[in-house]
Amino acid sequence: MKTAPVIETSNQYIEFWNAVLVPKFNSWRHILAGGLHLHSAKVFPALPLHSGDRVLDIGCGWGDTAIELARRVGPVGSVVGLDCCSAFLEAGRADAAQAGLTNLTFREADVQTCKFEPVHDFCFSRFGTQFFENPVAGLRNMRSALRPGGSMTMIVWRARADNPWLTLSKEVLLRYLPAVKEDAATCGPGPFSMTEPEAVTRQLQIAGYTDARFERIDSEVLVGRDLDEAVAFQLAIGPAGEIYREAGRLAECRHGELVAALKEELKEFVRPEGVMMKSSSWMVTAQNPG
Repeated sequence: MKTAPVIETSNQYIEFWNAVLVPKFNSWRHILAGGLHLHSAKVFPALPLHSGDRVLDIGCGWGDTAIELARRVGPVGSVVGLDCCSAFLEAGRADAAQAGLTNLTFREADVQTCKFEPVHDFCFSRFGTQFFENPVAGLRNMRSALRPGGSMTMIVWRARADNPWLTLSKEVLLRYLPAVKEDAATCGPGPFSMTEPEAVTRQLQIAGYTDARFERIDSEVLVGRDLDEAVAFQLAIGPAGEIYREAGRLAECRHGELVAALKEELKEFVRPEGVMMKSSSWMVTAQNPG
């Protein structure tokens, strides 16, 4: 399996991902990977994939979707997994090598500016496009990788109210800690930047796509094997984790109160298999008319 060279970038959002979020995500991979997989698993049977297809996986993270795509297009097909975080790609390369896949390459790049050849049949992204600094530019650049008639499928989160696994703990923490300041360091627009079909359809149209379609995907996701782990996860990842991180010393001083409040709020979601909460996404499909 070939390894592409590292591409340097000065994008502040990418720097934040690599410096702050990647270590946290890697620590909580056993929770995050399972929850994200539930959404792509419901989508994969409907993907327009054929043996021999050339595929791009945008924002591939740890590479689990890229590996599945590579299996589906077969040894005569090819898949390139792209992500801006080298630590994620290292995990993907290791897993792909262990799986014995020779038709999968991982590349470190900023998808918004990466140069593509229009030779791919299909472009896929699971929860990657919602972090584009410039959504239209990112989507347009993805389309530039598609051959005429090629297609794109992306999975993005639906509204905050439909995703309590990401939002409920934020509401709890805001009773004790200040809201995150507008000038705080961030990973980009964030997980809820593509929740509205009308707005996303317009972005896709401006980027040159046609026939945009939306299908709702619902799933309960595991946020912790027990209540203690669920609380620790919420304080580390997502909107609640951002509030906790930005509050700094104040959050540390009130840590006991925060833990108690979160346990009280999350206890109703405890199941025999762990702490399970509702999540909801859109499967968005669109075509490159050529």
